[in-house]
Amino acid sequence: MSQEKAEFLKGTLDMLILKVVAAGPIHGYAISQRIQQISKDFFQVPQGSLYPALHRLEERGWLDAEWKDSSTGREAKFYKLTRKGKKQLEAEVLHWEQLSDAVSLILRTAE
Repeated sequence: MSQEKAEFLKGTLDMLILKVVAAGPIHGYAISQRIQQISKDFFQVPQGSLYPALHRLEERGWLDAEWKDSSTGREAKFYKLTRKGKKQLEAEVLHWEQLSDAVSLILRTAE
C-alpha cells in the first residue's frame, strides 16, 4: 500500500468499517474483502490495521461481536453495528461530506 493510501486510510478506516458492518453481521476477513471489492481494489486493508480497528470500535461500543461458525465451517468473530455505532457512522459520514464539499470548493477555484 502506498504511503498516500496508508495516510488516507488511517483517518477513514473506522468509518469504512462501520459502513460495511451496517449492512449486517460480518466477520473481519469479509469486512476487509468487502472494502477492497467496493473500492475496486483502491483500499486493501492489512490485518495489522483491520483487527486493531475492530477491537477499538468494539471497545467504544460502536460494534458488538459474537463467535459463530463461518461459511468455511471454522469459527469467526462476527461484528454488528450497535445503536451507538449507527449514530457514530451518521456523524462520520456527515463530517466526511462536509470535508469533501470544502475540498471541492477549493479545488474548483480558478488560479
